[in-house]
Amino acid sequence: MGGQKMNLSNLTPAQQKALMQRQAQQQAAARAQQGGQMQGQGGKPMTEEEIKKAYIVKQQRWLLFLRHASKCQAAEGQCQYTPHCHVAKSLWEHVLKCTNSQCQYPRCLASRELLKHHQNCKDARCPVCGPVRSAMLKQRSQVLMQMQQTGGPNAKRMRTDGQFMPVGPPVAQVKGSVGQKRPGGEGTSLMECFTPDEVCTHLASLRLSETANPVAKGQPMSARRRDAEAEKAIAGASESACQGCGVERLTFEPPPLYCYACVGRIKRGQVYYHIPPSATGGEVRKDAWCNGCYNAIQGHVEVEGQKWPKNVLAKKKNDDDLEEPWVQCDYCNSWYHQICVLFNGRRNEGGEAPFTCPQCILSQLEKKERTPTTKRPSSQLPASILPQTKLSFFLEERLRKVLGRERQERAKLLGKPVDEVPHAEGLTIRVVSSVEKKLETKSNFMRVFKDQNYPESFPYRSKVLLLFQKIEGVDVCLLGIYVQEYGSECPAPNTRRVYLSYLDSVKYFRPSGIQVATGEGCALRTYCYHQILIGYLQYVKQRGFTSCFIWACPPFQGEDYILYCHPKEQKTPKSDKLREWYLKMLRQAQKEGIVLSLGNLYDEFHLGNQNHDIASATELPYFDGDYFPGVAEDWIPGIEKEQAENAKRNKGKKPAPQSKTRGKKLPNSEVGGDLDVEVAKKLGATIQNMRHDFIMAHLAHQCTQCRKCIADDNRWYDSTPSDKGTVFELCQECYDVESALPAHDKVLTKDRDLVCERVEALVEKTGDDGEEMQSEFFDTRQAFLSLCQGNHFQFDSLRRAKHTTMMVLYHLNNPSEPAFVATCNVCQRELEPGKGWRCETCPDYDICEECKISVGHEHALVRSGQRHSGAAGGMTEEDRRDRQAQIQRTMELLVHATTCKVANCGSPNCTKVKHLFKHAMTCTVKAGGGCQLCRKMWTLLQVHSKGCKVTNCPVPRCRDLKEYRRRATEQIEERRREQYRMYINQQNAAMRR
Repeated sequence: MGGQKMNLSNLTPAQQKALMQRQAQQQAAARAQQGGQMQGQGGKPMTEEEIKKAYIVKQQRWLLFLRHASKCQAAEGQCQYTPHCHVAKSLWEHVLKCTNSQCQYPRCLASRELLKHHQNCKDARCPVCGPVRSAMLKQRSQVLMQMQQTGGPNAKRMRTDGQFMPVGPPVAQVKGSVGQKRPGGEGTSLMECFTPDEVCTHLASLRLSETANPVAKGQPMSARRRDAEAEKAIAGASESACQGCGVERLTFEPPPLYCYACVGRIKRGQVYYHIPPSATGGEVRKDAWCNGCYNAIQGHVEVEGQKWPKNVLAKKKNDDDLEEPWVQCDYCNSWYHQICVLFNGRRNEGGEAPFTCPQCILSQLEKKERTPTTKRPSSQLPASILPQTKLSFFLEERLRKVLGRERQERAKLLGKPVDEVPHAEGLTIRVVSSVEKKLETKSNFMRVFKDQNYPESFPYRSKVLLLFQKIEGVDVCLLGIYVQEYGSECPAPNTRRVYLSYLDSVKYFRPSGIQVATGEGCALRTYCYHQILIGYLQYVKQRGFTSCFIWACPPFQGEDYILYCHPKEQKTPKSDKLREWYLKMLRQAQKEGIVLSLGNLYDEFHLGNQNHDIASATELPYFDGDYFPGVAEDWIPGIEKEQAENAKRNKGKKPAPQSKTRGKKLPNSEVGGDLDVEVAKKLGATIQNMRHDFIMAHLAHQCTQCRKCIADDNRWYDSTPSDKGTVFELCQECYDVESALPAHDKVLTKDRDLVCERVEALVEKTGDDGEEMQSEFFDTRQAFLSLCQGNHFQFDSLRRAKHTTMMVLYHLNNPSEPAFVATCNVCQRELEPGKGWRCETCPDYDICEECKISVGHEHALVRSGQRHSGAAGGMTEEDRRDRQAQIQRTMELLVHATTCKVANCGSPNCTKVKHLFKHAMTCTVKAGGGCQLCRKMWTLLQVHSKGCKVTNCPVPRCRDLKEYRRRATEQIEERRREQYRMYINQQNAAMRR
């Protein structure tokens, strides 16, 4: 108003009073800026140091106030802590959702800054956070003491983010709080089985910072930030840190998320859409759609035969972080990461499982107070206890002998006694899965080549091999191999062939940095892995297999083949490095006489000969998950369209005379024309520059001309050695044809000096006595990868690799235990064992403690992990067999009811199932809308389809559900092919420059 004075006579009494109050507030604010109201004792102005201290105290109190409000359950006006609690609660609820950088809500911005600092602060000397943590420690300690004195509920498993527990040495007085039983045999931590030396060694390895090495450039920024936080935490090792590793907060690597529609990866921080549990009646679905595919959705999405309206899809950000779980010692109350102490969370039933920390184990063993574990329970069995097969026994014995000879060679080279030379110890090889499978020919390929009597399917045996090594007293899984064996009963072109499907390893082999002395010029780790593969080739050769195929395709950034989450210091090999790794192994096998010749798909089938003796696509091997079947299926429609357009343009023109060919006669147009040759041509043009990635190793003699295996027959071979590892040889039939030609027409034998040799017959049957070993966790590599991703079984550090292997062995030795941790069906947070509640009425419904209070559930709930009636945890082996038999009877009833036409069937439950079918056909709500009967029907159908082997099954939707699972598998393989295709295009573009 400038320098003018306001005329108060023009204002009403109420306006005059309001103006006077406003002026008084302005004057008080001005005095505050001048420091006039900052007064200490005796009315003197406060010093700058005193003002700072007062500000810190205010921040401490406000932080404690907010923490109280976040947990207080008292109604408004009933809080015993403060009558203003409801104000802080309102602020807390607002802060949790607010993202506005200029929010005007009272105290919002200041509170968010304070909470953000407190969440990230790792400094034990922080003037704000340090005293707050100490106050919380004191309060928590008092609560624990009261619980122990009054026999209250056990809270040792209930540590959450932000709670800080008292730690200290073992206290003898606490022993009575866990009962008078002599310590030992808890069965929850693998460290119970350790010797004192092994306990000390394991603890020492935890204290070594695995984040000291810089993060590789290829690592995401989130990994860099986590590493920096971990290093800072170790340096400041506060009293709230893990007493094993010295780090306070460790988070898991988030599992990769892929779009259901385009199969593209949804990156960290990106927005995606999913079907929320509220739309499924509590069922948690993992399907996700990226932003682009969501915008393209018209009306609804269809998943597993169920339709979901677009408007039910919920928006979410891919930024979830999950902290490693904790466990508290029963004796000293110290807190540890479960992974650090090899704690089996699946044994923590009801959150009350006993646990003794390593320090207390050492103390009790030293004082003779603890009973040493002599017989391990099923939850702690080593890898050597897993059942042996002929293959695993052969490989293990062979590896032991080979490594023994190498050690002797190294000792001779170093001039030392053999006992002083380091060697690989504690190696165990096991076949953990060996099952019969059937590869069905893809639809387009079958449609085109059905008239050429191409097989509809190829039976094969899938096997999974694992290599374990005992490191610091703990088995660690180092190597995983998936192979496909197409035996003597499998039709051509797969007869007697082996396909090395996937191989994956982690770099924890001991001893490291040792070069072998056998002339291979490689590390002992590489030599060991090579010898395992060579041993496998020797084994299958003895059984009558004739060739092995390898697609040398490395995993691309962010992808894992078998073992989830590799160490950040382990580099992923490029295609040329991986190819040379395999070829080095095969050349060694060739020296040992196991592999007879080497080649590649491109040269073997003359894919570069675009005009004459190129092979037909029906002659190429057709393996599950291989490159060729997938791309051929994609190419066929395009080639057909192109041929139709060419035929339309050339209509009425005289066909050109066919050229003479030395190879087989091309198929005529009535059975698909030369479509098979066009597919082979396109494959050749595509992989020309990467031909050496498609490796073929022959274990038996093969005719160079007709590509048939030479057995129980003469072979004519070129005695001149080849630098490429290939051998020119002809079967007797092809040699006779070539010999009958005039001298000027001979091409194959020209300038060659061929020698004749008699070849023995092959083993009649390739079977290995039907050694069946089923494991749902290793049925496919994706199944095992999903098990690891869903349970955060990671291999990115040695401490995690130890714990992961322990849990893998637990699942292998206890196959009836549930594979995945429970997830809250409301908020989707993972539930630690004993932390949540389960509904016995709804199928697969779990809810956390918070959602049980805030949301509730319509049915009765029981605590998860408790041994109540019907729970799997309380079942005996007989109970499990009875339950499995009941499921089998239900499945048989389902099939019966589908085909039963009798109105009054004698089966008591047939009518019930028929009514379910009838309801599902007419229901307008459906399972997606929440109909319980429809959901029950869907559950039955899904269980049936997973085990159904019938091609034309009469059960409704069985074929659709099988197709959905097949499509899900194909999406994974398509992602691999697409990445490899991009890699090929990059290589081709580089060659053209």
